[in-house]
Amino acid sequence: MNGICPHLTDKRQIKIKQGRHPLLDKQKVVPIDIDLGYEFTTLVITGPNTGGKTVTLKTVGLFVLMLQSGLHIPAQEGSEFGIFGSVYADIGDEQSIEQSLSTFSSHMKNIVYILDKADEDSLVLFDELGAGTDPTEGAALAMAILEGLTKRSICTMATTHYSELKIYAMTTENVQNACCEFDVETLRPTYRLLVGVPGKSNAFAISQKLGLDPYIIHKAKGYLSQDNIRFEDVLSDIEKNRTQAEKEKDEAAILRQEIEKLKIEIKKEKERINKQKSDAIAKAKEEARRIVMNTRYESEELLSRLKELYKQGVSANIEKSLHEARAGIRNLDNIEGQLVETFDINENHEAPKDLKPGETVLMLNLNQRATVLDKPDSDGQVMVQAGIMKVKVNIKQLKRVDEQKESIEKLNRVRVTGVKSSAVGLELDLRGLNVEEAIERVDKYIDDAVIAGLHEVSIIHGKGTGTLRKAIHTHFKGHAHVAAYRLGNYGEGDTGVTVVELK
Repeated sequence: MNGICPHLTDKRQIKIKQGRHPLLDKQKVVPIDIDLGYEFTTLVITGPNTGGKTVTLKTVGLFVLMLQSGLHIPAQEGSEFGIFGSVYADIGDEQSIEQSLSTFSSHMKNIVYILDKADEDSLVLFDELGAGTDPTEGAALAMAILEGLTKRSICTMATTHYSELKIYAMTTENVQNACCEFDVETLRPTYRLLVGVPGKSNAFAISQKLGLDPYIIHKAKGYLSQDNIRFEDVLSDIEKNRTQAEKEKDEAAILRQEIEKLKIEIKKEKERINKQKSDAIAKAKEEARRIVMNTRYESEELLSRLKELYKQGVSANIEKSLHEARAGIRNLDNIEGQLVETFDINENHEAPKDLKPGETVLMLNLNQRATVLDKPDSDGQVMVQAGIMKVKVNIKQLKRVDEQKESIEKLNRVRVTGVKSSAVGLELDLRGLNVEEAIERVDKYIDDAVIAGLHEVSIIHGKGTGTLRKAIHTHFKGHAHVAAYRLGNYGEGDTGVTVVELK
């Protein structure tokens, strides 16, 4: 049965979601949805015979009795029931093959008893209320009975064929229409309960489908009052619009599901592409940076050798080679600066804690020694110096050298041999040189000053026309080792001297 225990409330309310009569085949029965006692207390159900009206009444009454007997009910989660003191039903078995209908008097006897005993804690169920007598009087009696129960706030459900009761439900507060859907094309009921929609009799349509002479149907329509005709036309329009709306709703739901599916697939594909792109870029940058670092160390070795030769005796070729080496290193500085990023380290290790300036670490992604210059910032970035190169790396890319002695014993990187600071003066005099000669002298001097560990030097270019000063300042703007520069103050040489702060 796949029953559930619905939510129980202290109010006289019923909410059934996808409820199935427990005695019908669950593979064939059409589930129903019903609300009673929330926005209205009386529900009038209309529709053709064998459409499911009586089964709906029996399902509601049976669910209430099953629940109050401690049984689960075959419905979906979200169903809700109040506890009723009594359940009264006047249900004729019009669906039996014997067609043994109850007389009007026996029905009325049951109704009189129900009206006498029912109170606001009761649930009342009427099948074909007012049937078995003159339709006009029967409809009037039915409306009066429903009005009396509605005013007493008694939860009531009634089935009927009377058009008067449909109008009554549409125009009366706390009373709602419902119908059992019928497919005129197939002449079969769908057994779907539609709350809020009055049912159409479909007698003419069914008769025409079954082959009744169109003339007879036309004459029959002529006997209807204009009000009845207009009312049936309104119901037809409502049914047509409802069917179209449901069809469009179903189509929209399918499209929405497809769109959501596509959105999920597009999102996954986008994430996959972005990941591949990021991985490829990171891998390429890491490899490029490794190549730049290796080339830089080779260049530093060459520069060191050239300096040794320069000390032994300057020649034009050595001076030219020295200038080219410095230009190459500056170019490598710029390239390396663009490639400074953090990369994920495959090796599983803990980041070193409490790093302090002056400590020696291993740069894992380059397998190079470096010296810590500053404490890590809030993002875990640390400024380190490898040779004369200063870079910022993530702390996760570093290991203390004393923790990794075995991994660096065979490190064969060439280290730049520093020169004594006493070999490099604190100022350079460029007076008398042209711009090209001055730039070459400045480059050599700045390199030597950085290697010697100087932080501030002075460049004497004289006042003159200012051409040499402008060229020197323009050159400093993109220089890898110049942090800042300014003209000299009073006592430092004024505008004839530029004071340079080195990185």
